[in-house]
Amino acid sequence: MAPSSLPPTPPSAVIIVLLFLSYAALLCESMLSLDYYSKTCPSFTKIMQETITNKQITSPTTAAGTLRLLFHDCLPNGCDGSILISSTAFNKAERDADINLSLPGDPFDLIVRAKTALELACPNTVSCSDILAVAARDLVTMLGGPYYTVYLGRKDSRSSSASSIEGKLPKPTMGMSQLIDLFASSGFTVQEMVALSGAHTIGFSHCKEFSSNIGNDTHYNPRFAQALKQACADYPKNPTLSVFNDIMTPNKFDNLYYQNLPKGLGLLESDHGLYNDPRTRPFVELYAKDQNKFFQDFAKAMQKLSVYGIKTGRRGEIRRRCDAVN
Repeated sequence: MAPSSLPPTPPSAVIIVLLFLSYAALLCESMLSLDYYSKTCPSFTKIMQETITNKQITSPTTAAGTLRLLFHDCLPNGCDGSILISSTAFNKAERDADINLSLPGDPFDLIVRAKTALELACPNTVSCSDILAVAARDLVTMLGGPYYTVYLGRKDSRSSSASSIEGKLPKPTMGMSQLIDLFASSGFTVQEMVALSGAHTIGFSHCKEFSSNIGNDTHYNPRFAQALKQACADYPKNPTLSVFNDIMTPNKFDNLYYQNLPKGLGLLESDHGLYNDPRTRPFVELYAKDQNKFFQDFAKAMQKLSVYGIKTGRRGEIRRRCDAVN
């Protein structure tokens, strides 16, 4: 046989090809897609829908709690499921940071139920951060809110630290400039901040978050202020006392939250701030008039939030249990 006339491949070319192939593999691994689980876990959507529906029917406050849980997971350090990790004797996790202590138990329970069912059907395949992102979207839609696409393929964080979220989540007592700066530091515009605030159309707030303002804040409707004082009279003895964020349609995702603000029916100091600050007021008025525009902008902002700071490929893991790293 005649010797090959092709010159030998130089080692440097082999290295370049290998580097290209490994880069391409990492690129493929790190890309999100709408059908990420179509082959590896075909029952993903069905299991999620059944688990979410059952939980919401038995515990109607699950929707608002899950939306808040996603927000508290994503905004500080990205949507990586770090909020779901429990503290240990050696580590105080995010969920035990002071600002997260009021997060209700139902959304955590929902994630555990979904993860348990998915582990039985498709072991070690679906991430906790994907479960949380889909659950929040499905629950918004169940209550009449907009549907938006959720890209899948997030990986879960391998760590969670209470100290890492300090100053990265909005507090009800923050002024509007502080809130605008906080959202801007994560890449969100003023309009996106106002749209995301529309999540207050469902759910409730604990009396301790606004009671001290009722007597001092002149932006409250006087009759509403009086009713709040009565509802929260015993909150020093009973810290679980709470009031609906939207007193008109508390279990329906709509634009009444924005319609309430000019009437002095906002619950939190930050709610009043949205209407009284010239930078945010035009968007409040826009969404109060046009529910379709609110839904459209809320959906876009949620889509952006749900991929903020995500971990993909080898930067994270698929946790076997959502409350502990592997």
